[in-house]
Amino acid sequence: MSAVPSAPLHPAEVLLGAQAAAARLPVCDHYSGVELRMRKSLQLQAEMAAEFGRCVFDVTLDCEDGAPAGQERAHAALVAALARDAHPGARVAARVHTVDHPAFAADVATIAGEAGHRLCHLMVPKVESVDDVLRAERALDAAGARALPLHVLIESPAAVYRAFEIAAHPRVESISFGLMDFVSAHGGAIPAQAMGVQGQFEHPLVVRAKLEIAAACHAHGKVPSHCVVTEFSDAAALRAAAGRAARDFGYTRMWSIHPAQIRPILEAFAPAGDEIAQAASIVSAAERAAWAPISVDGVLHDRASYRYFWQVLERAHQTGRALPMAARAWFDSTAAGAS
Repeated sequence: MSAVPSAPLHPAEVLLGAQAAAARLPVCDHYSGVELRMRKSLQLQAEMAAEFGRCVFDVTLDCEDGAPAGQERAHAALVAALARDAHPGARVAARVHTVDHPAFAADVATIAGEAGHRLCHLMVPKVESVDDVLRAERALDAAGARALPLHVLIESPAAVYRAFEIAAHPRVESISFGLMDFVSAHGGAIPAQAMGVQGQFEHPLVVRAKLEIAAACHAHGKVPSHCVVTEFSDAAALRAAAGRAARDFGYTRMWSIHPAQIRPILEAFAPAGDEIAQAASIVSAAERAAWAPISVDGVLHDRASYRYFWQVLERAHQTGRALPMAARAWFDSTAAGAS
């Protein structure tokens, strides 16, 4: 009796081993803290999810800058309610106060305790060391959110120095760079221009910090998230900054602080159409060859390059790009190993 042929292995099963184990997150993280804007952000997320067929950006509801002074508890309760009531399939997170702020414990107890099951992560600002991560982890565990990932914001020279140690913590899923606080932490040694859309890619200390954070994240399979562009009315500046963050600095995610920034960020972090077509062709050929080495146009490809091209397809899927027919089945929600 002839053997029944086994089903082909999904590319994610074959290719995403220890050297490519980074979490898969939307490339845009949109922040809002005022109630009206938080509600509009969640509505926009639902509308764009319907447009693209998947959730293409996270919404982070902000307590650190969004809570009026003296009304931190009420704001945390509002954030928890908005997260609980978010549309099905929403990716909603919350940024709490710093671990040494009087409102921190209540923030976590309220938001994670009441809405932890609806959150995709909790963002903790101004993390200086692993001790701060451990403190946040204990607070989440006490609130009953033991599985909730932590995203952390690095905003000082000392924190940059400890970036690899922070990235190594298993609860940390992503590290973001806090540009403006980082520049301010240097006591005037870095000029204000380094906070701008152009200067932040030129000043050596800022460039070094960005690269250190990106390297730390990639070393430990975490997601590096690039800082905001405050010139939110300058679309060209945003596109230029997002493009540099993605192409030159190794970032795979970026903050948005205005709804008009979301689509340009998606476009900047998305692969080009010819890259997507090439990736689909090579991964399809690799699958037909049972993942053995192949030659394409006189160039050798094996699992090392297959992994790269599979990641191109994943990024195209994350950013809502159209996939060639050959690649669509790999991203069917019922396919084994699909992201």
